Amino acid sequence: MPAASTKLRVLAVSVIASLTVTGCQTLDDAGRVVGRADLVNDLAARLDRALELTYSADYQLPGGQSASIAQAQDPARSAYSYPGGKLTVTGEATTQCEATGGRTVCTLAPPPAAGSKPSVAVFAEAKRRGLITPPVVVGMLTAAALEPEAIIKQDDTTVAGHHATCVDVDRAGDDFVACVTTDGVLGSFTGQVDGEPVEVTLNRYSETIDSSAFDLPPGAGIVDRRSTTS
Repeated sequence: MPAASTKLRVLAVSVIASLTVTGCQTLDDAGRVVGRADLVNDLAARLDRALELTYSADYQLPGGQSASIAQAQDPARSAYSYPGGKLTVTGEATTQCEATGGRTVCTLAPPPAAGSKPSVAVFAEAKRRGLITPPVVVGMLTAAALEPEAIIKQDDTTVAGHHATCVDVDRAGDDFVACVTTDGVLGSFTGQVDGEPVEVTLNRYSETIDSSAFDLPPGAGIVDRRSTTS
């Protein structure tokens, strides 16, 4: 969304300003940081645009497993399905579903404030189950842009028939390669996230969705915490 892009642009400007103030970096170092800032802004703008689209995307995970992202507008809502769970974000609730022991339980929490987006923490379970989401990728890119020793390389490719910009990030503890399509959809991600290997690849993209994508799993138990969560 526009707010996210603004924050990232401010962050990029602050990085460049810090170089000007300290005067310790070489011209080459300054050029590297400017390049990183430009790249973060470009990817943030793409991801922001994607938040305003209606689309569905299927992803291939290791071991033959799969995941998906569905998004619609008017009203704005999104769904993230991954092995053993599902996350839906609507105007009524942020719902986390987990399947354990043959039973699925969905916990309803308050929705994001009007005009805002879910916090990155909301996507923690999806990430743990193997689906890394666009907001998490943006956070990792931003962290890399602020790390002087990080090496970021850019390339272009095609993922599931769609042109994508890829970045190869080499930084201590979290090396990764992320590709984002021209429309702002996550095309692929391979690397370390919190010390664990993650690999996702887009294998189908559509500008249409099935409305059932936002339904909770059939027979799931419901825990409603909207009235008790501040």
